[in-house]
Amino acid sequence: MPLSEPPLVDSHFHVWREDLPLIDRAWHRKGRDATIEQLIETLDTHGVTFGVIAAASLHGLYNDYVRAALKRHRRLRATATVAPTTDIYQLERMQAEGFVGIRFVWELLDEIPDIHSGDYRMLLRRVADLGWHVHLTDRAHRFADTVAAVEASGAKVVIDHLGLFDTPEGINGAAFKTLMAAVERGRTWVKLSGGFRFKPASEAKQYAQALVKLTGGERLVWGSDWPFAAFEDEVTYADTIAAFEDWVPDPAVRRIISGTTPLRLYFT
Repeated sequence: MPLSEPPLVDSHFHVWREDLPLIDRAWHRKGRDATIEQLIETLDTHGVTFGVIAAASLHGLYNDYVRAALKRHRRLRATATVAPTTDIYQLERMQAEGFVGIRFVWELLDEIPDIHSGDYRMLLRRVADLGWHVHLTDRAHRFADTVAAVEASGAKVVIDHLGLFDTPEGINGAAFKTLMAAVERGRTWVKLSGGFRFKPASEAKQYAQALVKLTGGERLVWGSDWPFAAFEDEVTYADTIAAFEDWVPDPAVRRIISGTTPLRLYFT
């Protein structure tokens, strides 16, 4: 059931059509459309006022459909996937349209780009200069190095899906401890999202509660992960709101996570 006081901001979802181009290594073949119109209807149905589109790894550098959503709906913000050589003039145009960060979906990659290269150092500095963030997923064994490189640039970091570190140690693992330490340093935020992607899904709650205990709700945001890629027939939007309520039973803390913090992070 939806919360009596629904989230004000959904900080993670996607929009796409089946006819949009896919990269060669796309991990998921879209089973159905998740159009801009369907998104807005879904947000309105559940009383969600603002939202943040996460760049879909499936489309690589094709940000055009997301850009169309931003131009049509000023209640939305978004992250983009960009080439490391993208110049400041293009990034400034994107900022004016409502883009607020770039996304590295590196958890999917066996080998990642050299984040310490000159091109990536320049890109990260431009992200920092714009006040943007790096929206990041990476594998547990690389996470500490990747976060350190982004932090060194001065850019903010936003981590997907509670970290989604698939390690036997769970919240006691090195990667999650690195994530917690980064949050404490003050330049990293974490999304309470994607709990249904954990195996088993019930384990997501302990990650969420550890983060809430650490932060009191500060530096956390909530996201539905609509349209639930690869789980389209197993998860509903109402399910994700119910999971949020289960993870964070205190309404005052939920208001921080789904209102105060994301409004400050994405919309100011």
